[in-house]
Amino acid sequence: MPLEADVLAAFPAEVQIPARLVADSVAASSRDVPRILVVLDDDPTGTQSVANLPVLTRWEPADFDWAFGHEIDGQRPRAVYVLTNTRSLDPAEAGARNEEIVRNALTAAAGPGSAGSGLRLSFVSRSDSTLRGHYPLEPDVIAATVAAVSGEATDGVVIVPAFPDAGRVTIGGVHYMRGTGDDAGKLTPVAETEFAKDASFGFANSEMARYVEEKSQGRFAAASVIVLDLNIIRAGAARDGVSADPSVSAKAIADAIAAATDSTPIVADIVTENDLRALALGLEEAERRGKKLLYRVGPPFVRARIGQEIRSELSAEEAYTGNIPSEAGGLIVVGSHVGVTTRQLKVLTEQHSAARIVEIDVEKLLGENADSYLDQTVATVVDALHGGDVIVHTSRLLIKTDDAAESLRIARTVSAAVVAVVNRTLKTFPPRFVIAKGGITSSDVAAHGLEIRHGIVRGPMLPGIVSLWEPVDGPAKGIPYIVFAGNVGDDQSLAQVTRKLSNTF
Repeated sequence: MPLEADVLAAFPAEVQIPARLVADSVAASSRDVPRILVVLDDDPTGTQSVANLPVLTRWEPADFDWAFGHEIDGQRPRAVYVLTNTRSLDPAEAGARNEEIVRNALTAAAGPGSAGSGLRLSFVSRSDSTLRGHYPLEPDVIAATVAAVSGEATDGVVIVPAFPDAGRVTIGGVHYMRGTGDDAGKLTPVAETEFAKDASFGFANSEMARYVEEKSQGRFAAASVIVLDLNIIRAGAARDGVSADPSVSAKAIADAIAAATDSTPIVADIVTENDLRALALGLEEAERRGKKLLYRVGPPFVRARIGQEIRSELSAEEAYTGNIPSEAGGLIVVGSHVGVTTRQLKVLTEQHSAARIVEIDVEKLLGENADSYLDQTVATVVDALHGGDVIVHTSRLLIKTDDAAESLRIARTVSAAVVAVVNRTLKTFPPRFVIAKGGITSSDVAAHGLEIRHGIVRGPMLPGIVSLWEPVDGPAKGIPYIVFAGNVGDDQSLAQVTRKLSNTF
């Protein structure tokens, strides 16, 4: 594994860029025609880097109308998240859902008398910082739908999987995971991690240009990909007695992508939040020059792109602001099977001795008596919530198959059972809070278990990661909902978040 310091030694220092500089640039471009980023989030964990933005789990034009017109602190939102959950769908379903959402968003923006009337929309395809997901399918469908509805062609697809808060960085066109603990300071190419072996979305290349070629099956040759390396992102760095100048980086980025046409893939090196802000200024400049861009990104891109400050982690008091917490126990639901989740679950169960642990046996869910088994599980959870927190997790034995479609079917069966447990529990004895661990798990729990249609992302529960949603309607209104990605945090993180919210831990 290379050392991060050695890899970075070949590049300039980062340019310090305040979020306000980006926000002012975005505001100037939106003065005559307001612009909103519509973020199609393939699981709900993309919201963990932002604060005070609307999130939808349904996408009728009326839902967009609510989101476009919902003011927070007297301001129209710069971005709206739509929970697509497409990482749990097969390609045909994922494509159809992307098309439907884009069409409905554009309809809402074009509707006379609606909150979205007169808006200019840009689209973000938010996906995984470890490169799993339907690429290039989703940006392809978004670009084709925009062209079909508005006649506007997409010049470039900007691919930014980096998530520095969670240790995912791109340097020299290669995407890495930062080490932790004894491996701190070391970089592992992402293709050498467990995520590259994903049954549905596995891949072989860590070099982003080659990843694009691999996933596009050669439609985009690696040599055709525009790479914005740190020499370009940090072109405005201080050197030879000349002060740092973000406008130099912005011009260099816009110049580098000037030739993009017909959805040319554009990948960007990112190591820090300043790099993301430099990229945001460059993309703003490119769009001012007339470039039509679509974004395929990891979680923190939107925060930087709209010039939002990094929100400090929410306190326990802030998590319940405006609501009176229930005396019931909280519900912690764990569905993810990645290694870090299993370790976090182990720490939580060891430290939280007052919590009741309920394991959902996946083999029984796939058996003949699944319904009666679910009835028994719900009864156990409801009874336990009267005494304190309940940890519901799927059995850690992962049932694998070489068939990607069958893997998705099993995942859906398990997720449907988890949703049923949460929904029936909510309507019988509402919990104090709900934490959902894992992307598909947290998506299904939000949309179907808690029946959240409209929510507000309030901010992170840990620095840069783990999102708190406030449901604004439905049976879960007033119950803090925590979206916790399967692949983020250290071994203590799940216990730390639970401790903040619990009255028995």
